Amino acid sequence: MNIDTDFAMAINGQMVTTENTLPVYNPATRSVFAQVPDASKAQLDETVSAARQAFNSWSKTSADERQAALEAYADIIEANAEGLMSLLTREQGKPRAGAEWEVFGSVAWLRAIATQRLPEEKVEETDERRVITRMTPVGVVGAIVPWNFPILLAIWKIAPALMAGCTIIVKPSPYTPLSDLKIVELAQQVFPAGVLSALSGGDELGKWMTVHPDINKIAFTGSTETGRHVMRSASDTIKRVTLELGGNDPAIVMPDVDAKAIAPQLFWAAFQNNAQFCNVTKRLYVHEDVYDEVRDALADFIAANIKVGDGTEADTDLGPIQNSMQYEKVKGYFADCHDNGYKFAIGGEIDESAPGWFVPVSLVDNPPEDSRIVTEEPFGPILPLLKWSDEADVIARANDTIYGLGASVWGNDIDAIQRIGSQLEAGTVWLNEIHQYSPFQAFGGHKQSGLGCENSLHGLMEYTNWQTTTLNKVSEIA
Repeated sequence: MNIDTDFAMAINGQMVTTENTLPVYNPATRSVFAQVPDASKAQLDETVSAARQAFNSWSKTSADERQAALEAYADIIEANAEGLMSLLTREQGKPRAGAEWEVFGSVAWLRAIATQRLPEEKVEETDERRVITRMTPVGVVGAIVPWNFPILLAIWKIAPALMAGCTIIVKPSPYTPLSDLKIVELAQQVFPAGVLSALSGGDELGKWMTVHPDINKIAFTGSTETGRHVMRSASDTIKRVTLELGGNDPAIVMPDVDAKAIAPQLFWAAFQNNAQFCNVTKRLYVHEDVYDEVRDALADFIAANIKVGDGTEADTDLGPIQNSMQYEKVKGYFADCHDNGYKFAIGGEIDESAPGWFVPVSLVDNPPEDSRIVTEEPFGPILPLLKWSDEADVIARANDTIYGLGASVWGNDIDAIQRIGSQLEAGTVWLNEIHQYSPFQAFGGHKQSGLGCENSLHGLMEYTNWQTTTLNKVSEIA
């Protein structure tokens, strides 16, 4: 199979194209380098029908059989890793290191989720009665995948859905459809027809999926605003939903840190994947005693070490903004900072004549708490640094948001960072580390950062229904 060409959709085990296509851009050059099918409503109906048919048999396979299939799938992705990484860089923009982390992370996730089991719960077992609760697969799943981590966040849905006994239809982002189409094409070597399918298309396809009467669950990762639309649409058929949405993650830096030593960690906390990441630090609260030192150490680290450029170049650390729509949004935050007279510790000026959608890494020096750059989610490499002095006040400021995805606290006083961390309203709170994930660790958001969770047995359970069976052993039925 050629990873770089012949992009097609997987419907009932067959690779299918369409007359109408959508362009795919290389964000480092702003040029179209591929076309993908634009699925029709009839093709969605056909795919859902095949998935429902396949569910009848796949749901009856044993957990061990599903595990073997997922492990074989992981082997195939690993064997094609080089081509997938190259393709991912071309369509998403991330450098080689980020592509390796995503592709090999996906392989590890498949193998780990394949080992997970949801045992029956024996509620009662006596001579008279038996009561058992077990988890049954929810049915056909629609997975709507974002553009920032297209492969990994597809696998975060594919692996638990298939292990639970569901069938699944993947809809990639129209900005990054290529890698997802290819990993689902590879999957046809392992899974029966209709078990794992993929359809490419625009926003209309997502809307059709969320209202489709024969799709039982939507697993969505994306913005909070789009998540609201998904939830409304899914309500018509009472679909199960898992929503992994936006974040405005705070990081709190204590007064006892070594500014130069912590600067690289704080940098990557805020700018991994060029800050196109729901879980990056988006507000950096630094104690006033070390504020100047931390600000300057961050600026020095960026100036001395970080190259923004084409992800295909070996020395690139951060790639471009992935698409033109997001690029314009990020430009709006820069313009707002300039219009309001906020100071930049580094960066601040976008070269719009650059060949790609490139934005310089930028630090905003202590803007007001009610500024857009503090209250909203830029999803680009511009970070506000904010001073604090009172512990209760900084906790209140950190929690003063509609979001509650992640948070972090940094310092040498372990009791202090644990005390503060326990009061932060977030699904994941990291203490002296960040972006540590695991297939066995629940991941989800509080407040408007999401509904449900991914990973761990809790995430596997999201693809199931509870079913309680009771047996009266002693009554006689005439």
